[in-house]
Amino acid sequence: MPSALPLGDPVPADGTFPERVLTALPGRAEKPLGLYVHIPFCSVRCGYCDFNTYTAADLGPGASRQSYPDTLIAELEFARRALDAAGAPERALSTIFFGGGTPTLLPAEDLARILARAIDLFGLRDGAEVTTEANPDTVTAQTAHVLAEAGFTRLSLGMQSVVPQVLSTLDRTHQPENVPTAHRAARDAGLETSLDLIYGTPGESLQDWRSTLEAAVALEPDHISAYSLIVEEGTAMAAKIRRGELPDIDSDDHADKYLLADELLAGAGYQWYEVSNFSRSQGTRSQHNLNYWLDSDWWGAGPGAHSHLAGMRWWNVKHPAAYAQRLHQGLSPGHGRELLEAEATVLEHLMLRLRIAEGLDIAEFNALPGLTAGGGAPVSRDQLSRLAAEGLIDPDAADPSVAYSEGRAVLTLSGRLLADAVTRRFIGL
Repeated sequence: MPSALPLGDPVPADGTFPERVLTALPGRAEKPLGLYVHIPFCSVRCGYCDFNTYTAADLGPGASRQSYPDTLIAELEFARRALDAAGAPERALSTIFFGGGTPTLLPAEDLARILARAIDLFGLRDGAEVTTEANPDTVTAQTAHVLAEAGFTRLSLGMQSVVPQVLSTLDRTHQPENVPTAHRAARDAGLETSLDLIYGTPGESLQDWRSTLEAAVALEPDHISAYSLIVEEGTAMAAKIRRGELPDIDSDDHADKYLLADELLAGAGYQWYEVSNFSRSQGTRSQHNLNYWLDSDWWGAGPGAHSHLAGMRWWNVKHPAAYAQRLHQGLSPGHGRELLEAEATVLEHLMLRLRIAEGLDIAEFNALPGLTAGGGAPVSRDQLSRLAAEGLIDPDAADPSVAYSEGRAVLTLSGRLLADAVTRRFIGL
C-alpha cells in the first residue's frame, strides 16, 4: 500500500495561505518555481514501491485514466487562482516534471494537453526543463515525437536493471531489450535522456550490477540516477523479507555497489552532482531536482503530491477519487500543511546542501536566521578540521586553516557513503 500521509494542520477549503507565507511571498520573486505533476497509474504495482500509485483495479468512480487529465487541469487552474489571490509575484515555470506512477500510461496527447494548459496558466522560462518519467515498454517513436512536439525536453526511463532475475524480484514488468529501443526513440525525437537504476536488490550480485551499469553507459544517456534500494515497511518486498522468502538488504553490499557505480560512471565521463545522480555536464543535471535541493518553490499537482512555497509545505489527499471529488466541487485538494520552523529549516539546509557536489557554503549556513535559536550551532573550524582529517570532506574546499568562513564542506567519496552520518556530526548527534 502507498505510504501514509504525514500529519499537519488542515488546509482551508479555499486554499488560502497563512499570513507568514503571504508576507514572505514578495521576497521569493527571484526563486525558481517548479511544477510537479503526479500521474498515479501503474500497470502493476512493484513490490518495493511505497509511492502513491494505483492499478486500474484500485480506482473507484471519478478516478479513471480517461477523466484524470481534466482533473489535473482543474488543480492547475485552482493553483493559478490561489497564487493570484495571495498576491504572489509573477514567476514563469523554470521546470516541469511529470512523475508517477507511470505518466506514459496516459496517451502522449493527454500529457501534451496538460503541459499546454500549465504553460498557458503560468508561462515557461526560456530554456526550461520539461521532463516525464516513462516505463520503457510504453515509449514508441510516435510517443516520443508527440512529447517533443508538445514541449517536453527530457525523458527519464525507469531502467532499474538489465538482469531479468533482478527485475523479477523488483516486480518490474518491462522487457530489458525495450530500454535501448525507447532510448533511441527519445534521441531521434530530440529529447535529452536519463536512466534510473536501482542497486542492492535482494539476490543481486556485484556482477549483475556491473552488467547494468555497463549497459546503461553503452546507451550514452545525458544523465544517470543510481539509487540504493530502500525496503519500506508495508510493501510486499518487506513482507517477503520478513517471512524469509528474500534475503535482507546489506549496507556493505550497497557500499560496494556505490563504489563500483562511481568508478564506472566517472570512467565514462559522468560526474556526480548529488549523491545518487550523475550527469555528463552541468547543463544535463536535473534542474527540477536541484530546485528541491536548493530550497526553491514548487507546486505539486495530483493525489498525494507535495508542494513548497515560501517556507510552507502542503500535501494533497491521497486517493484519486477523493482528489477528483474535491476539485469537482471547486475545493482545494490539500489534505494537510506545515510551516517550517527554524530547526527544521536549518537541518534540511544542512542535509540537502551536503548531498550536492557544490557542498555546504559555511558562511551561508552560519548566517541562517534562527541557527542558534533551536536550530543548532554554527559550523566550527574544529568540526571542519576533524572531518577533513577523517577523509569525509574535501580539505581543499573547506580550507579550515586559512579561509574557513568562506569555505565549503564538500563530501569526498568516503563522505558520500556516510552522508547521513556526516550530517549528524555537524549537528552534534
